[in-house]
Amino acid sequence: MKIIGVTGSSGAGKDTLCEILENKYNAEIVDADKIARKLSKKGTMYLKSIVDCFGSNIINRQGELNRKKLASIIFEDEKKREELNRLTFIYVVDEIKRQINKLKKDIIVVNAPLLFESNLNQICDFVIAIIADRDIQIERIMKRDGLSKEEAEKRLNMQNTNEFFEENADYIIYNKESMKDIEKQLKKIKI
Repeated sequence: MKIIGVTGSSGAGKDTLCEILENKYNAEIVDADKIARKLSKKGTMYLKSIVDCFGSNIINRQGELNRKKLASIIFEDEKKREELNRLTFIYVVDEIKRQINKLKKDIIVVNAPLLFESNLNQICDFVIAIIADRDIQIERIMKRDGLSKEEAEKRLNMQNTNEFFEENADYIIYNKESMKDIEKQLKKIKI
């Protein structure tokens, strides 16, 4: 079994890269964001921990986490963001490891924006970071999350830079809008 870490900042194309790895290399994807969403459903310990930390005003009328409200808090306050990350690492990293141990495929991909911060890179055989031009990332974030340009820029400013990923990842994929181009770059990596 080979474990590949996939990371990058918001709007860089992590999901696109994982889709290619799943479809072309028969990889099993373990997605940190999807796990975090599942673990933060109504009535879970993770959600209780988030409420204990951030207050009940981040819960909507249905008793679910108001992700937009939480995002506005953590992208305004570095300390709050670090606190959420600390909680996330406790719950999500354990679940990622648990899922990996159950999988039988030859290639497992851990898709995690905070791969290095959570130390998940240590369980990976290698790490691929995907990066894109900042303007493209801002455009994608605005479209995907329904944010203004200022909000998208603020979100991106609180994340690791392309230079960080270039210095820390084993391989870099440059996302220039073409899946074919990403596939071509992937072929240079021994997967």
